[in-house]
Amino acid sequence: MKITLLLHNAYAVGATLRGTLALAAALADHHDVELVSMLRHREVPRCAVDPRVRLVPLVDTRVGSDDMAHPLFGEPAVDVPIADRHHHQYSRLTDLRAAEFLRGCDADVVIGTRSGVNVYLARFGPRRALRIAQEPLRYDTHSGLLRAELARPYRALDAMVATTEAEAARWRAGLPLPGVRVLAVPAVVPAPDVDTDADAGTGTDADADDGTRVIVAAGRLAPGERFDLLLAAFSAVCAKDPEWRLRIHGEGPERTRLRNLIEGLGLAGRAELAGPRTPDGAEFAGASIAASASDTEASGPALVEAMRRGVPVVGTGRPPGPTELIQGGGGGLLVPCDDGRALAGALLDLVGDPERRRALGAAARESARRHGPEPIAERYRVLVEELRATRRSRSVRRALGLARSRTLPRQARRA
Repeated sequence: MKITLLLHNAYAVGATLRGTLALAAALADHHDVELVSMLRHREVPRCAVDPRVRLVPLVDTRVGSDDMAHPLFGEPAVDVPIADRHHHQYSRLTDLRAAEFLRGCDADVVIGTRSGVNVYLARFGPRRALRIAQEPLRYDTHSGLLRAELARPYRALDAMVATTEAEAARWRAGLPLPGVRVLAVPAVVPAPDVDTDADAGTGTDADADDGTRVIVAAGRLAPGERFDLLLAAFSAVCAKDPEWRLRIHGEGPERTRLRNLIEGLGLAGRAELAGPRTPDGAEFAGASIAASASDTEASGPALVEAMRRGVPVVGTGRPPGPTELIQGGGGGLLVPCDDGRALAGALLDLVGDPERRRALGAAARESARRHGPEPIAERYRVLVEELRATRRSRSVRRALGLARSRTLPRQARRA
């Protein structure tokens, strides 16, 4: 098959982009694969692109480029939902280039990787191709306005992919799409470019070295990540064993408040805000425990990065957080959301039991393999076969669904 993946910006950096590039490389083992980047802001990509995969940029935003001088570059986009948080980065030139490319695309399968790009795919994608939209974010991170803007174009898709079963169920309930297959496929988290057995903090004698008594957390320093709850739980750990340390990697608006909280809890020198997280999860190298108190993480990519290094996880158990990740194969402990006492208890259980940490670390490494590029590429292969086999019946369901929606009273449609 020829498979085209549509990206916002393949020249940027980030864990989600690394996962997409790894998926493209895995698909290239058996298929003709190309990456189409809506934007290009630098000469070469920051993340390595497999040489078998073609990279096609559509709009060049580098200073001095011909596209920057194009009259449509200064006009706002109209085909991308205005409620999309990246709307301001697009222009009428992006609309034009995306439509031109997709109308002439000869791919058998086209996969969009974010909401705005998915709308381009739905509106302009070739009808002969299978059109699959990825939704890497949680359903409720999209505003009501954005979901309303997605409802009509998304009906033209063949499938919409969420990262967890819980999220797929929320999309099915909140945004009915007749004839569109809505399902879960985990996000790809590439293996670290290191020997995971060597760098994991769960080795044979993890507690022999003071430096390995480290709990690591990573995420945006924002209220939904609940680092305040994690710091309060860690203070209970320090009361029992003051040799342990907590490192929090990330940036965001809560930095000052969290720094003050560290001082207020008497954790200076034991807990630190360690700066930005890395795209490949290198901050988890050498950690003994990975912790998350978040109630906003959809696919838990940071936790998968830790688990791939053999680091056991303590995470909150409100879907769609790490619940499916841990319950699917082990590798950690789940605690209720917003329960600081339970979080502290789980951390203390692992802090005081190195044998259990090692056992959970081994299970974590095995569980995380499900997020590798090859297993996820196989999931997409099976999905494509299913979509081809059900194409006619889904077209009938879509037509019936659209017909029913046109018969609703105007007031109900507006609601």
